Amino acid sequence: MTSSEKPTEETTQASTQQPVAPSKPRPLALSPSRAGDYQQCPLLYRLRAIDRLPEPKTVAQVKGTLVHAVLEEMHKLPREQRDYPAMVKRLKPHWVEMCEQDPDLNDLVPEDQLYDFLVECRSLLRGYFEMENPQGFDASDVEMYVDTVLPNGVPVRGFIDRVDTAPTGEVRVVDYKTGKKPKPQWSQQAQFQMLFYALAYWRLYDQIPAQLRLMYLKVNDSMFLKPSREQLEYFERDLADLWAKIEMDGKSGRFRTKTSKLCGWCPHQALCPEFGGVPPEYPGWPGSTADKVSGES
Repeated sequence: MTSSEKPTEETTQASTQQPVAPSKPRPLALSPSRAGDYQQCPLLYRLRAIDRLPEPKTVAQVKGTLVHAVLEEMHKLPREQRDYPAMVKRLKPHWVEMCEQDPDLNDLVPEDQLYDFLVECRSLLRGYFEMENPQGFDASDVEMYVDTVLPNGVPVRGFIDRVDTAPTGEVRVVDYKTGKKPKPQWSQQAQFQMLFYALAYWRLYDQIPAQLRLMYLKVNDSMFLKPSREQLEYFERDLADLWAKIEMDGKSGRFRTKTSKLCGWCPHQALCPEFGGVPPEYPGWPGSTADKVSGES
């Protein structure tokens, strides 16, 4: 059973804790991360999307959350206030707010490690400002929530970090990455995510984004994609095939395991049959948001 993402330099060990009571399942929709989970290991998808078992946060995850929060706030400010020193000053207040909402973060990043943690976040912000000048344009949307059912019946949802609209009307979809830029053999999942959001945007607003940009803040580098209608139509069919497999597994309750080198980073390895574990009792297929829209049971 695999992790949903390629491990970064900051990874966690497999969980050895006893199973905890799962959260109540909710109607499902496909997102880039959950699609990646199923492609890597169907059982991992089940434990995350259907059982919704809690997972320990990692320093890399909360670092990304903090930097994303500062960049989101920045693009809502007047242009003249969008500078690097001002954004560095916003790191600590956002961190305090995050800790108030989740006190466990104080244990994840203890006080004696906070300075180094914030320095690393500051470096990521520096990477952003070296890649583009936010005072030269206005984002048309940040943290855009997309939630729709594609024409082929696949329910999709997720958050787009930023959408830019040029004076001439062209749209650019932007996503920030705070980890390392993946090697070519790992770039497929990153491209999948961007095509996913380009497709969702097209079906919601009847406009194909002119450009997709992944900004790797750690290394000051970007990945650019220019999706075509034909490419998105093929991708939409691929999503339909993927969702059909998920629904079939969900209704039967049988989610196979798939081992790989990433199993060592899986937070649910202790529950995996491949490692002598036993998954919790299957809570049942919760249906999907597409079922709610169509009125099916």
